[in-house]
Amino acid sequence: MLLNKELTEEQRLSKAVVAILSEPRYTALAGVLMIGDKTVDDNVDTAYTNGRDEVYGRAFIAELNDAELRFLVLHETYHKLFRHLITWKHLWDTNPKVANIAMDHNINIKITDENKDRFAVMPECGCRDERFRGMNSQQIFDIIYKEQKQGGGGGTGGNKGGEGGGGVPDSEVGNSLPDSMDEHDWSGANSLTEEERSQLDRDVDEAIRQGALSAGKMGHNVDRDLDELLKPQVDWREVLREFINATCSGSDYSTWNRPNRRFLGQGVYLPSGVSEKVEELVLAVDTSGSIGQRELTLFLTEVKAICTTVKPSKVRLLYWGGAVVGDESYATDELDDLVRSTKPVGGGGTDVECVTEYMKEERITPQAVIVLTDGYLYGGWGDWSCPLLWTILDNKGAKPNVGKVTHIESRNM
Repeated sequence: MLLNKELTEEQRLSKAVVAILSEPRYTALAGVLMIGDKTVDDNVDTAYTNGRDEVYGRAFIAELNDAELRFLVLHETYHKLFRHLITWKHLWDTNPKVANIAMDHNINIKITDENKDRFAVMPECGCRDERFRGMNSQQIFDIIYKEQKQGGGGGTGGNKGGEGGGGVPDSEVGNSLPDSMDEHDWSGANSLTEEERSQLDRDVDEAIRQGALSAGKMGHNVDRDLDELLKPQVDWREVLREFINATCSGSDYSTWNRPNRRFLGQGVYLPSGVSEKVEELVLAVDTSGSIGQRELTLFLTEVKAICTTVKPSKVRLLYWGGAVVGDESYATDELDDLVRSTKPVGGGGTDVECVTEYMKEERITPQAVIVLTDGYLYGGWGDWSCPLLWTILDNKGAKPNVGKVTHIESRNM
């Protein structure tokens, strides 16, 4: 067997990837690990990713032992998993160096916690500060930026910023920070076409789902953060129980019947009548210009949870912005594949009245409508003729004058 010094940097990189793929604790991460290309470059000082591809410096790999190289590969993989270069672009716009350091603290704490047995060891040039435990990258950025602005150290080992002083000019904030263990190819991430970015998001989402499924089948624990990315935020059984109960209590909506009392003892509220199932449910998903792929992923996570909870005979999935731009129908036996097969389209303004007008034109008369949106509407809240539930993202100030409301929030790492 060849010794490490006899292996090329390309071979050592491949060896690190294989070792991670073979490690049970990272079964759920395998799909994300394999997204994009991994190359070695003589002209790169450390390593970087554009959110899809990874590039590693030849000299940098040569400096690292096997455990450190595994740590580096995991580090770049987590940048991709958490979509750091998209989610935190506004931090880069403010200060690239502080943004890099903030995201690295977030990831390095996680990887170190996962590797108490030193399967992966952080290189000496890495940064990890325990005072940032439990914080996301935005929170870490705010602390480091403030310390740097005040003329202090901060950001690498627990030194707190200096108090007082004349302050540091914005253009010099972060200059005193040491270089990180990797770089971040923000310009490369921004240069991805809309089609490439959408495909990358779909690839990451599918890799997360398949990874979690594989880990579960093999009896391994799913990484808590991976599991969190897949978990709906709303307890739809409870929300829909209250929603149905409330909308059934009056006679305003003839399409809903009162709950079937045979099921009340089981904690399940189902409409009574000819069928014990919801016949048709409309899910109206906001895909306007203010909704990015991350927000859309959150919406689709909730859509899947709704379908799993309600199991309607038919789901009408409408994508809308300034107009209804997508209309998909799914029967009960097709719901399991809805998220995988759906083709979201959108862009433009946010006018929910286009949904009510479209439903009238197409004579869509569901038993209920659930609207998923950020709540930043150009017009009013619409004129609805059926039970309505709003699911509003990151906008607790939104107060619809019709229907019931539940709120969800972005999950940022």
